[in-house]
Parts: sequence; structure tokens; C-alpha cells
Amino acid sequence: MSLDPESPSTTNRDWIFPSQSFNLPRTPARRFSSPYPRTTSFQNSLSHPPSNSTPPAVPRTLRRRISHRHRLVERESSVDAVTDGKSNDFAVQSEDSPSSGNETTSVYKKFTSFFRRFTVSRQASCIIAILVMCFACLVHKNFSLHNQVNDLQDELSKLNIRLRRCNISDSIDIIDSISEHNVSGASLKNTALILSFMMLSLPLAFIKYMGYASYIRRLSDSNTEELSLNKQLAYRIDVFLSFHPYAKPLTLLVATLLLICLGGLALFGVTDDSMADCLWLSWTYVADSGNHTNSEGIGPRLVSVSVSFGGMLIFAMMLGLVSDAISEKFDSLRKGRSEVVEQNHTLILGWSDKLGSLLNQLAIANESLGGGTVVVMAERDKEEMELDIAKMEFDFRGTSVICRSGSPLILADLKKVSVSKARAIVVLAEDGNADQSDARALRTVLSLTGVKEGLRGHLVVELGDLDNEVLVKLVGGDLVETVVAHDVIGRLMIQCARQPGLAQIWEDILGFENCEFYIKKWPQLHGMQFEEVLISFPDAIPCGIKVASSGGKIILNPDDSYVLQEGDEVLVIAEDDDSYAPAALPMVKEASLMHIVRPTRKPQKILLTGWRRDIDDMIVVLDAFLAHGSELWMFNEVSEKEREKKLTDGGLDISRLANIILVNREGNAVIRRHLESLPLESFDSILILADESVEDSAIQADSRSLATLLLIHDIQAKRLPYRESMVSKIHGGSYSQGSWREEMQQASDKSVIISEILDPRTKNLLSMSKISDYVLSNELVSMALAMVAEDRQINDVLEELFAEEGNEMQIRGAALYLYDSEELSFYEVLLRARQRREIVIGYRLANADKAVINPPTKAERRKWSVKDVFVVIADKE
Repeated sequence: MSLDPESPSTTNRDWIFPSQSFNLPRTPARRFSSPYPRTTSFQNSLSHPPSNSTPPAVPRTLRRRISHRHRLVERESSVDAVTDGKSNDFAVQSEDSPSSGNETTSVYKKFTSFFRRFTVSRQASCIIAILVMCFACLVHKNFSLHNQVNDLQDELSKLNIRLRRCNISDSIDIIDSISEHNVSGASLKNTALILSFMMLSLPLAFIKYMGYASYIRRLSDSNTEELSLNKQLAYRIDVFLSFHPYAKPLTLLVATLLLICLGGLALFGVTDDSMADCLWLSWTYVADSGNHTNSEGIGPRLVSVSVSFGGMLIFAMMLGLVSDAISEKFDSLRKGRSEVVEQNHTLILGWSDKLGSLLNQLAIANESLGGGTVVVMAERDKEEMELDIAKMEFDFRGTSVICRSGSPLILADLKKVSVSKARAIVVLAEDGNADQSDARALRTVLSLTGVKEGLRGHLVVELGDLDNEVLVKLVGGDLVETVVAHDVIGRLMIQCARQPGLAQIWEDILGFENCEFYIKKWPQLHGMQFEEVLISFPDAIPCGIKVASSGGKIILNPDDSYVLQEGDEVLVIAEDDDSYAPAALPMVKEASLMHIVRPTRKPQKILLTGWRRDIDDMIVVLDAFLAHGSELWMFNEVSEKEREKKLTDGGLDISRLANIILVNREGNAVIRRHLESLPLESFDSILILADESVEDSAIQADSRSLATLLLIHDIQAKRLPYRESMVSKIHGGSYSQGSWREEMQQASDKSVIISEILDPRTKNLLSMSKISDYVLSNELVSMALAMVAEDRQINDVLEELFAEEGNEMQIRGAALYLYDSEELSFYEVLLRARQRREIVIGYRLANADKAVINPPTKAERRKWSVKDVFVVIADKE
């Protein structure tokens, strides 16, 4: 016998007989060793067969075992050779099984590829291992319970024998029923335990099936780009959670119920409690994870821990959903996404520099009502809007300001602010280009007219260009009232240039802080002439009639002989809408007749510095107001050729100007040498416009206007003939602050200088210096918007007062109504002014800085001086 591993006998002996090395770790050394003794007769006979005899016949069973063993060793050898990667092992394997060759390698590749397809991840392996352990524990517990049941049955059988001996048949039947009940209960518990495990394993099996199906689909058709079932399922779940608002709470509720049911079934399988008690116990584990500490036994503890762990996950998700819902609600409230539930409120759409003055005027208007509600909607963050409004230094007087973020072009956002229930809607113009702002205002009006519920209130639209007014009125119809900011300010500047001090009068009339226009019907005045109506209100001044027979047309300054008809309303200037009422006619001394001579208009010389987009409209208005032979000097940086082209494109025909002559000068209004080339001391009025190039920035425009104003005043002061007598030099030729202000005041008295101011902070500087009359654009436009928002009929009054024809606000000297200094009551002044068909609405005394509109005591007589002035509403001369 040879022990050489390369001998054929050793090889045949290892293939035929199984050895313990087959179950040991496969190494090359152990593959060719055997623990069995090699001296048996059967081994010797196989190792040394007779040379001339035929081999003995092997039984069929032995041949099958040999062939099967041969195949296993071949496969084992091929796997070890590939795994170890050693050339000597591969050589040994090839020598032991020379017939395997390439066929063994191909079988290994197929097997490994098939094995890799179904290899699960480490996490899945861990989960499956845990589940198998749990199932094994449950099965062990089940078998232990089964053994206990068998023991109990044996004891019952023994007791049965004893009972039979005692001839107690009834007890035997009871014991039999108890045993049958225990057996059926045990089978039911086993069924519940298996069912819970199957239901718990079903999602994992479904996921693995989907992955396997997707993999098979990709293998079957590699050219298709169809998504896998996992991605399709994830997409459907995403759509469900996104589309249905209550999908997340419903999913959480279903998961909670499913966990309670599965836990109840599992507890029913491992405990002796009833199904109802197990379900309740499962709910306690889900609701409070600490309840499982009272569990006894391996099975109940494993189930209780699993249910408690699931309960912790569910309650964590529930807390997350509740926290997200609360945060989303607070974010919605913070960002202004909630709906406004208001009625008869004022709605402001847009945001601009005029908003602060507008809110202030609306708060003053609503003060008599105990406050109101103003809703502001703009495309800004709600917190930013509230912060900017909080910085505005004025008292809201009980008015609530509600901010919402949204676009006025979207109907859903308009409905969010209860647009259909608002009593007035104000559309503010955006800062910047006028055409773009007006285009947006036009789209906003289209959106408002598209509200299905309709609009209860009227629209007040601020425009930047007068040419766009027709389009807005065409779209909005009778609902729209337009206020063209540039046009209003331009006309107001022209009136103030002709009559110094008129800007302060307009501030008192337009704002709600002092006196304003009101229209109301008084049936007790029907049948009275307007001359009698004029003195019927001790706390108001009538200045017009709204004629019902003419479709509600407002007539300013009507004839004294006009008789009020039924349905007519009276236009008055009063402090508030509830502060006046008609009273009995007072005893007024009949006014003495005066020979009234209208002063003839004289030609004026006016300077316009800066360039505005509506300067052509200002030229037309000036041509209507000024006397024949007047000169209009235009000083700006626009070249003369381009200037004429812009005026022509704006619709101005220079050849048709009847009263004024245009004089063009090119230069920069903030450069002193350019201004010194102008005869500044010879102008009757100087208008400093907010230049078009910087009108987008209020601070920059005001800085430019203020610099121009100071330069003009300084140049005028140095050119005055009496300058030397006014100037006091100190410390080597330096001027004192008092002398500088006196020079500015003298220059202001020589000519009227009107500067267009956009920022209210600049207004305070000019008011303190007292060197110029001024026009505060944004504030006056905001006042006009507030008045029209409160009563749309006031817009007709303002349009006539600013128009080229009709009535206007004027300042008259008292000498026109007095022979000399006289003692008269205000009623007597009213009647004397009616001889000129003028309505006196206020006065300013010679030693006073401010005018008094709608005097509180009209019947009281007082001494008037010819140096006093009266504020009247009269026809344009």
C-alpha cells in the first residue's frame, strides 16, 4: 500500500469513501487526507486489484454514491481553486479530476452569477436574521406550551381514571370539555401567531418581489427605458401624499391601527389573555412604551418590545406632522397667506412712497367713526411691510392696518383680501417708469373687473401719465376714478407760482386734518336760493351744488338765484362730515354796493428748471393762465433739437401758443456758472421741477432740487441793489447766519420760487429755512387719493379746480372787498364777495403766518385791514 497522494490508489480510495474531512473547512491539505484506517480488506482489495482479473461488480447504489461524491468533489475543488487563487491547488484539482477542465469553470460562473442576483444587502440580512430569531423564539415558546398542554392532558387522563373509579360521570364530561377547549385555544393562538408573522413579512416579500420583477424585466428587454416598479410605486405614493391634503394623517392612522392589530394578534399567540385584552394591551404599548416592563416570559417580552418600538416611531411621526402643521400655520400667518374676513374696508393695492401719507389721511378720516380697517396687499413680505408701517411716525387713531402678501393680478389673491366687500379700492402707482407703472395699473383694473362676485366699492387708480387715463377709464368704466399724479402736481405748481402761499391752502383743503369737501343732501333747504344757503351753515361754507336733474353734475360757485330742487345736494367745506348742519338764517347787514374793477393780468416772466415727461401739458396750462406777452424760459440739460422733438411727440404745437413765448436755455441746474448765465433777478416765478433723470429716487431728486434752490437764492441775493445795506460782515468778511437768512428772505420776496419736493423730510428743511414756497408731491397726491377714496364725487371737484377753465382757488387782497379798514362780520364779507361772484372760504391776517379756512365764528364782527388777504373760489380770469 502506498501513501503517496499522487498514486492512483489513494485517489480512488478518497473518491469512494466518505470521510469526516468533507464537513471540515476545505483546504488543500485536508482534501486528500482521511481519518479512516487504510488497512481494511475492502480497501486493500480496491487498492491492489489483481492484474489479470476483472474488477468486481459494484452495486448500483454504490455506483450512485460514487458518482454523486465525484461530482461534489469536482465542484468543491473548482470553487476552492477559484477562491484561493493558488496555482498549486489548481494543479492538484486538475490532476484529481482531469475530466472537469473548462466545464467546471463555466459551471462556477453560472452558479456565481445566479447567486449574485439574489444576494440581499446587509441590512436586509440583519432584518431577516432578527425576524428568524423572533420566529424561532415564538416557535420554541409554542412547543413549550404544547408540551405543557400534553402534560396537562396526561394528568387529566389520570384524573379521568380516578374519576371513573369513583363513578363521577359529570365531572368526567366537564374535564373532557376543558381539555377540548384548551386544545382548540392552543390551535387558535398558534394560528394568530402565524398570521401576525405572515402579515409582518408580507411588505418585505412584496418589496423583494418588486425588485426581482424589475430585475427580470430589465434582463428580458434591455432596450426599454421603462421605470422600475419601485420607482413607479414611490411616485404614486408621492402623488398621493401631495394631492390629498389629509393623506399624511390618514396614513399615520392606518399604520397605528395596523400596528395595534398585529401586536394584539402576536400577544394573543404568546399569552393566555383574550383577544380584546391583547388588543387593549397592544394599544397601551403603542401609546406608552414604558408599559412593556411588566411583561413576563420571552415571547411576551419580545412582542411587547417590538410593539413599543413601533409605537415610538409612530408617535415620533405624529409629533413631526403636528409640528409641521403648526409651523406651516404660523408661517402662513406670518407671511400673510390667510384670508381677510372684513367688510366695508379700504383696500390698497401696491406699495410706494405715498403709502405712509395715504394711511395717515385715512386714519384721520376714520377717527370720527371710532376707527376703520385698511388692508394693504403688495408683492412684498408681510413682516417687511408691517415693519415699515410701524416706523411711520403718526397715530393710527383706532384704525387697523392689515398687511397681506400677494399680487393684484391674481384673482385668488384678490379674493383673499375680500376685494368684493371693500368700500373703496386704491391702486397705487409703482415707483419708476410711468409707462410700465400705468400698464400694470391697467392690468390690475382688468383683474378687478373680472371678480365674479362683483365690486361693492369704487376704484381709485393713480396714474403717472395723463395719456394713459383714457385706457384705464375705458376698461374700468364707471367704477374707476383716476388721479394723475404728475398732472395734479404740475397744475398745482403753476397755480402756486402765480399766487404765493396757495400751497399751504391746498394742504389744508386736501387733507382730512383740517377742513375738506363734503357733499350731503338737506331736504329742509329745498326751495331756497343759493344766496340764502350760503349763510345757512354756521360751521361750514357752501361752495357748490350737486344737481340731481343734470345726472349728479357738481356746479361750483353757482348763481345766487339758483333754487335748490328736490334731490339736490350741497357741497361744503367743513371740519368733518358730522360737524355741520343748517340752522336758522342769521341777521346779516346788507352788503353795500362797491364799484368792482377786475385787475388786468400783466405779462409774467417764468423760469422752468428741469425736465418732466408731462412738461408739454404744463406749457399748455401756463398758456391758458398767463397774460399775452408772457415769457417761459426752459432751462435743462436736454438739447434744443431733442427738446422740440419731445414736445412735438407729446402733442404740443408751439405755433399755437397764444400767450407765452418759449425761450430755451441749455445747462445744468446744480452748476453755479450755468445758473449765473440766466437773469434770475428778473423772473416773477421760478419753478424747480424734479428732473426726469432722477425722479426714480426721491432723495436724489430732492437733493438736486434743494441745491438748485439755494444756488438761485444766493445768486439773486448778490444781485439785489440793496444788498450792501443788508449784509453785515464779521471776522474778516464772513457773513453771519442771520444775514444769510435775511438775504434768502429778500430773494424770496422778490420772486416766487416753487420747488417740487418728493420726500417729507426735505419739506421740514424748507419749512425751517422759510426761504421758499414749496409743493410736496407725494403728500398732496396721497391726500387727493384719500379724499377720492372716501367720496368719489370729490374727484369732479378737484378736476374742475385744477382745469384750465372754470373755477379755481385764488388769494385776493382785502382791498377788493373793503373801502378801508372796516369792522365787518365774515357773513358780510361773504355777501360782498358775491358781487364779484366769488365765495370766500378763509382768510389770512397781515401779521399771521397761516391762513384760516372755514372760520369758526362767522357772525362775529371784527376789524379788517386792507393788508389782509382772503382765500376765494372764483372763475379763472
